[in-house]
Amino acid sequence: MKKEKVSNAVIRRLPRYYRRLTELLNAGTVRISSKSLGESMNLTASQIRQDLSYFGEFGQQGYGYNVESLRNEIAEILGMNQGHTAALLGVGNLGRALMENFHFDQSGFRLTAAFDVDPAVVGHEIAGIKIRPIEELDEYLKQNPTSVGILTVPRAVAPSLSEKLIEGGIKGIWNFTNIELNITTPGIIVENVHFSDSLLALSYLISEAI
Repeated sequence: MKKEKVSNAVIRRLPRYYRRLTELLNAGTVRISSKSLGESMNLTASQIRQDLSYFGEFGQQGYGYNVESLRNEIAEILGMNQGHTAALLGVGNLGRALMENFHFDQSGFRLTAAFDVDPAVVGHEIAGIKIRPIEELDEYLKQNPTSVGILTVPRAVAPSLSEKLIEGGIKGIWNFTNIELNITTPGIIVENVHFSDSLLALSYLISEAI
């Protein structure tokens, strides 16, 4: 149970904890202290304990954390067990790459549909998903409640398609269009992915290190 509003910084660290604990579990690690976990993630032990305290009591004094148990708890916190579904709009280079290479299931999602406007693409299958014409989006969402819409479309059509997704009942948008969507509908969550931001941050860090 959350004790108070969780900061965005804590939310951003939760997937890192999940990923590291998965690596430890796969390596056969049964338990780990907050100190050792922190050292492996370049975080302090107190930071880890503080982050986890938002969601309950974890670990035991003198024992540390059971790796599998803590990983499962974080998966629950992240909503990975809720059966989320996703529909992808725009099967160009990026959309196709996500469909072929991104393991949605490992993040608790199931990609159920993909849409495009290109007749050369519509009707084909990628990673077991048949590409549908964008004209079928409204009817599909009516018949198949969907958690998240993934936008890998040209930026000019992103606002109008995001509105269609919202009207269709989605709860969130994973936005790769490199524009900030101005969504005012209550309860709709938008996660904007800007590859250039990460690259520019790297540029700054390289410049500072010179």
